[in-house]
Amino acid sequence: MSNPRQVAFIALKEVHKGAYTDVALDRVLQKYKLPDNNRRLMTELVYGSVRRQRTLDAIINQLATKSALQQPPDLRTILHLGLYQLRYQEKIPVSAAVNTTVELAKTNGFSGLTGFVNGFLRQYLRLAETSSEPLKLPENPVERLGILYSFPDWIIEVWLKQLGFEETEKLCQWMNQTPTIDLRVNILKSDLEQVESNFKDAGILVRKIPHLPQGLRLISSTGAIQNLPGFQDGWWCVQDSSAQLVGHLLDPQPGEVIIDVCAAPGGKTTHIAELMGDEGKIYACDKTASRLRKLTENAKRLNLQSIQICTGDSRTFTQFHNIADRVLLDAPCSGLGTMHRHADARWRQTPASVHELAQIQQELISHTANFVKPGGVLVYATCTLHPEENEEVITNFLEKNSHWQIEHPSFDFVDVSASGWLKVWPHEQDMDGFFMVRLRKTKDSE
Repeated sequence: MSNPRQVAFIALKEVHKGAYTDVALDRVLQKYKLPDNNRRLMTELVYGSVRRQRTLDAIINQLATKSALQQPPDLRTILHLGLYQLRYQEKIPVSAAVNTTVELAKTNGFSGLTGFVNGFLRQYLRLAETSSEPLKLPENPVERLGILYSFPDWIIEVWLKQLGFEETEKLCQWMNQTPTIDLRVNILKSDLEQVESNFKDAGILVRKIPHLPQGLRLISSTGAIQNLPGFQDGWWCVQDSSAQLVGHLLDPQPGEVIIDVCAAPGGKTTHIAELMGDEGKIYACDKTASRLRKLTENAKRLNLQSIQICTGDSRTFTQFHNIADRVLLDAPCSGLGTMHRHADARWRQTPASVHELAQIQQELISHTANFVKPGGVLVYATCTLHPEENEEVITNFLEKNSHWQIEHPSFDFVDVSASGWLKVWPHEQDMDGFFMVRLRKTKDSE
């Protein structure tokens, strides 16, 4: 099958049954071998329809006699695909968006409703021609932003408390972009100029990322990552620029003992090894063996020898007491800083799940702090923008552990609070949302 909209429909059916978006996408891409341009369109339609689900449902609620949730599930999915193209895909001709959606209805058991689908989409188009915003939006700022940018109200509330209306709106807009791909050059095998030159020779546009000595951003379509120049040779790996910052904040030195307590799939672990010149010992710990296998594969491709795998929950380890010069706790979190990459994260997380994660984070930092030698460093990092998982975890830890203190980072290009923790706001820095803090254990501690 080569019809990208039909393949997108099949993937979205899986998502609406509970599958993770990226898993459903991988599954259909393996089954249906689409040409690159169709593959890109299909991927955009799937991620976009999931991301914009609340907005698309609001349009259905406004224009159809039956609400979105009253529609047959597959018909709702078809309407989402049509509306997404009309509202967000300017390069797709209106006639193509309408006609292919009607065809989807006909092909997938709704031949009797093709008139409804056609009329519904054209009703939306008529509204769009007479108004810059066809949606009727509530005055309440939380609901207004939530419906317009397709986020649950509780996430909007979390951001409004920290940022105010205008900045929250900018953050919402940023989170709905198609994500970029950042690369980290392996300085042990290549350098920025060599990788940049190889990409240029292959007709692929990249640009350097400010303040990151190993960072390049892809700025043109590329096809499969593993087919790009230098990948098989281990010259680089994919890693967002925010995640690269974490390694520099840890600042590992050759010959040190480092423990990465939640290491899989290994982007930060391999970065640590590169920054150390692959000299020293890195214990890469994670409780998920399958994800650790990915780390092992990456380390092998990058030709890194200093990493030792430890399978298990770091909260139960006793063998590492007081042995580490530095510990990285890249804690499991709600991922609210990376929702542009994980289209369904905004619908999967809840205030209750955030609270549960914060408990795990507090347990992890309390236990793994014991791994650090007196005078050593612990870096706590998350890819979320929720204070309960960030500032509150650190404040709680410091209140209970007087022999630890925050060290202010030397980064002058991101938001470092007066307290010393660092918060990357995506709409300001154009990279994933992250929180990170560097803690030092006093030398007189036991």
